[in-house]
Amino acid sequence: MVQISLYNTKSRKQEPFVPQDPRNVRMYVCGPTVYDRAHLGNARPVVVFDVLFRLLRQEYGAEHVTYVRNFTDVDDKINTRAAQSGRSITEITDETIGWFLEDMGALGALEPTHAPRATDYIGQMVTICAELIARGHAYEAEGHVLFAVDSYADYGALSGRSVDDMIAGARVEVAPYKRNPMDFVLWKPSSDDLPGWDSPWGRGRPGWHIECSAMAQELLGATFDIHGGGNDLQFPHHENEIAQSRCAHPEGDFARVWMHNEMLQVEGRKMSKSLGNFFSVRDLLDQGVPGEVIRFVFLSTHYRKPMDWTAKKADEADRTLRKWYAQAAAAETGAQDAELLAALADDLNTHGALTALHRLSGDGQGGALRAGLQLLGLMTDAVPDWAATPTVDLSGWATRLADLRTEAMASKDFSDVDRLKAALIDAGVEVRMSKAGVELSPQPGFDPSRLEALA
Repeated sequence: MVQISLYNTKSRKQEPFVPQDPRNVRMYVCGPTVYDRAHLGNARPVVVFDVLFRLLRQEYGAEHVTYVRNFTDVDDKINTRAAQSGRSITEITDETIGWFLEDMGALGALEPTHAPRATDYIGQMVTICAELIARGHAYEAEGHVLFAVDSYADYGALSGRSVDDMIAGARVEVAPYKRNPMDFVLWKPSSDDLPGWDSPWGRGRPGWHIECSAMAQELLGATFDIHGGGNDLQFPHHENEIAQSRCAHPEGDFARVWMHNEMLQVEGRKMSKSLGNFFSVRDLLDQGVPGEVIRFVFLSTHYRKPMDWTAKKADEADRTLRKWYAQAAAAETGAQDAELLAALADDLNTHGALTALHRLSGDGQGGALRAGLQLLGLMTDAVPDWAATPTVDLSGWATRLADLRTEAMASKDFSDVDRLKAALIDAGVEVRMSKAGVELSPQPGFDPSRLEALA
């Protein structure tokens, strides 16, 4: 068994991962608010923690790992979308959850052990609110239940900020019913036109932060191993989760290891609708970018570094995967490569794992290459249809092009080389020419009849 080590945001250092119970390794990751398609940035934590899920299953056994990723299906954004569209909230959330699972599945993400919807855990949220009030950590005001931040001395420990810094750097809702500007909502009243549930404080609905605490407590217990999510959730969402969970269940530690992935850029710029570079996973898939290619680009950057999506990276990933699939298709799945496993165990160094796959490819180790591709979620049992390479012998054309190039080097007239190269490309052949020689690769859509006219 390889020793996994992970960077813990809470301690600000990389630590050996020692699960509380090796036969019951538990991980919680914050999932989407379901009102629209998942954009590319939403997919990064899904892929990051899917790799960790796969690594944990590899090391501890699939039956000994529990992974929870929630759906937030009660939220003001959903209410707004329903009001704007005239559709029911249930219709919107059911459709969006289906989209999310389909799109993430296209990226090779395994479904978690549990994918709870927040609305199925309202009773547990009410119970936590009542417990926090009883313990003096929350109070009721004008139909709201609010967490009293000054009642928890360690508030801010995860993000490393003082309360004063957090007030200065956050959009704090100023409300007359708050005792402290930093106090956050656990429960809020609902009007007749909004979703609501009965509670001791009247008809209402939960605040965002309480949802994850309730689902994590119910499915994983008061103490579990790993809590993950995007870096943007560190404050206030995760900070608030810790405070309310530790105060409601002081017998537990809540999450022992906190992991956060960095954000995503597009062509070197922040993804933004105003910049015209904002797109969903489905947009890329519909444009013909394979899910495996999207995943490969994600894995090429360490999860704690900003990731830059570029068309060039996607093209390079496409070419690399086609080459690897051709090699892996001819081999039985072998043992996992030690260097690849070591890279993943070193705080999910996926870039290092891909480097190991390049080495296995160069060494002709098809079986180990296939095993590594499967562990990284880049290949199932079969080569994907988009990468299926037509079986054709192009060695004669490669020799002909190489001979023409040799003649052109002497005559300085490359017109025949350019014509043949253009004809090959038009027929659906990828042409790579280097000092080492000429390499031709038929691509999907290859039409050999176009070459017959050149013979």
